[in-house]
Amino acid sequence: MGLILAVAVALVAIMFATGNTTPRLGVDLAGGTTVTLKAVAPKNNPGAVNSTSMNEAVSILQQRVNGMGVSEATVQTEGSDTIVVTIPKGNNTQQIENEVGTTAKLYFRPVLAEAPSGVTVTSSASASASASGTASASASASTQANAPSGSASASPSATKTQGDAVTGDLTKATATASASATAKASTTPAATGTAAAAAAASSSAAAAASLTTGTVPADLTTQFANLDCSKAAQRVDHQTDTTKDAVACSSDASAGYYIKYALGPVAVPGTDISSASAGISTQNGGWQVNLNFTSSGGSKFTTVTTALAKNTTPANQFAIVLDGKVQSAPSVSSAITGGQAQITGSFTQEEATSLANVLSYGALPLDFSKQDVTTVSPELGSSQLTAGLVSGAIGLALVILYSLLYYRGLGLVAIAGLAVSAVLTYAIMCLLGATIGFALNLPAVCGAIVAIGITADSFVVYFERIRDELRHGSSLRPAVQRAWPKARRTILVADFVSFLAAAVLYFFTVGKVQGFAFTLGLTTLLDVVVIFLFTKPLITLLARRKFFAEGHPMSGLDPKRLGVRPPLRGGRRPAETKEA
Repeated sequence: MGLILAVAVALVAIMFATGNTTPRLGVDLAGGTTVTLKAVAPKNNPGAVNSTSMNEAVSILQQRVNGMGVSEATVQTEGSDTIVVTIPKGNNTQQIENEVGTTAKLYFRPVLAEAPSGVTVTSSASASASASGTASASASASTQANAPSGSASASPSATKTQGDAVTGDLTKATATASASATAKASTTPAATGTAAAAAAASSSAAAAASLTTGTVPADLTTQFANLDCSKAAQRVDHQTDTTKDAVACSSDASAGYYIKYALGPVAVPGTDISSASAGISTQNGGWQVNLNFTSSGGSKFTTVTTALAKNTTPANQFAIVLDGKVQSAPSVSSAITGGQAQITGSFTQEEATSLANVLSYGALPLDFSKQDVTTVSPELGSSQLTAGLVSGAIGLALVILYSLLYYRGLGLVAIAGLAVSAVLTYAIMCLLGATIGFALNLPAVCGAIVAIGITADSFVVYFERIRDELRHGSSLRPAVQRAWPKARRTILVADFVSFLAAAVLYFFTVGKVQGFAFTLGLTTLLDVVVIFLFTKPLITLLARRKFFAEGHPMSGLDPKRLGVRPPLRGGRRPAETKEA
C-alpha cells in the first residue's frame, strides 16, 4: 500500500514540477479543427500505401504544420491509410486547412506561356505573345493591339536583386494587370516561349537548346486556349506525366483574376530541395524565400536556370507547381549555381513563410484526398466538457452513496480506492498529454466515467467474497485471506475482458473512438494496480481493528445483517458479536 501511495505522490509532484497540471484537451472540448486525409494509391502502384510511406507522410505533414508556427497540433495515423491532423484553437485554421490539404507532389516546370484566365491563344507560333501579353523579340516594350476584353499586359513584378537570386511574386505570380489591353504581337519563337524541355533535368546542352528555341506545341496550345481558371471545375491537377507538357492555374486570384499557364516537362522535382526558409533580404529589407538544393538538385537547377536566363518573359520563368496549382512563377535573369537561390518579390511575411513551407514540405510520398474537416468552437467545446464533468460527478456521487448505504464502513475503503485511482488517472493523463500528445476528448471522458463502474465492481467482488466467508462461520481475518484468491481470479478475468475490448477498439477503429478505448484500457490497468496494491493491503490492516473484526453494525460486516449461520457440531464457532 505504501508503494502505490508513493507512486501517486511522485506523479503528482512531477505534474506540478513540470507545470502540466491540467490534461491536454482534444479539439471537441477545447475547440479547433480536425482534418482527416485518406491516402490514395497510384493506379500503377497499389502497394504504395504502406506503413513506411504513411510514416513519412506524417513526418512531412508534422513539419509543415509546425512550420506555420502552430503550437500543440498533432498529426497521427488512424488505421492503415488515414491521417488525422488536429489543430487546436487560436491558430489560422483556414490557412492550415488549405496547406495541409495540399498534399500532391511538388515540381519545378519551365513556363511556356501565361495569361489571365479567358485569353485565347490562336497559334503555337504566337502563343506566348498573345497569351502573356509580352512584347516583341526585342522585349523593349509591350505592344498595344486590339485584344479580347479582360486581357492584360504581363511583366515581371520584381527584378533580380543579387547574384544568385530568383525573382518572383507569390501573390501576383509574376504578372500584374495593366490598364491597357495588349494581345497579338509579331514575335520570334525565341521570344515567345520555351519548348517541351524534357531533357532539362538531365542534359544541360539539350535543355538549353529546347528551352531557348522551342515553341508551344499545338496540342498544348489548344488545351491552354480552352482552359478557364475562373471555373472551379477546371482548377484541378492537369499533370498526367512529369515528362510531358501540362497546363495549370494559379493557386489563387489575388491579382484580381486567375492566371493560367502552359508549362514544360518537370525540370526539377520537389524532392531535390533540401530546405527552404523565409527571411529578410539584405538588399531591400523585404521578405524572401531562401532555397537549398541537394547536390543532384543543384545541378539540375543550374541547368534549367542557365537555359531560362537566355529567354525573355515569360520564357525565362519557372513555375513552382504543387497539387497541380502554380504557387509562384519567378523569373530568372542569370544562371544560378552553388545549389542555393533566393526568391524575392513583394512578399509579406505570411506569404514568404507559406511558400517556404510549400517548398520544404510539399513532396509527399502519397496523394491524399480530404475526407472530413470538423471545426468546433471553444464555446461548444466548453459546453461539452462541462456536460462530461457533470455526468462523471453524478456517476461518482451515486457510486459513493451506494457504497456508504450498502457497505457502510467497507464503503469508505471503496471511496479511498476510487480516490487513489482518480489521482493516478488524472496525473498520468496530464503527463501523457505533455509527453506523447494524448488529448482528452469527449469519448475519453466517457471512458473515464465507465472506469468508475469497473473500479467499483472490483471492490464489490472482493467485499462479497469476504461476506460469503463470514456467512459460513469464519472470523474476519481468515475470511479476508480465504476470500482473496477467489476474488482475485474473478477480478482479473473481468478486467482482462475489459482491457481486451479496449485494445480491439483502439487498434481497429479510427477517430475519437480511440480516445474512449485508450482511457478505458488505462483505467482498467489502474484498477488491477489499485485492487492489488491498495485495496487488499488496506482490508488486511482493517481486519485487525476491533471495529471491523467484531462486526460493528456500521462496519458493513454485522453478522446479523449478513445472516451468519450458527456453527455445526464440532465446527468452528463464529466470532462473538455484541448487540448495538
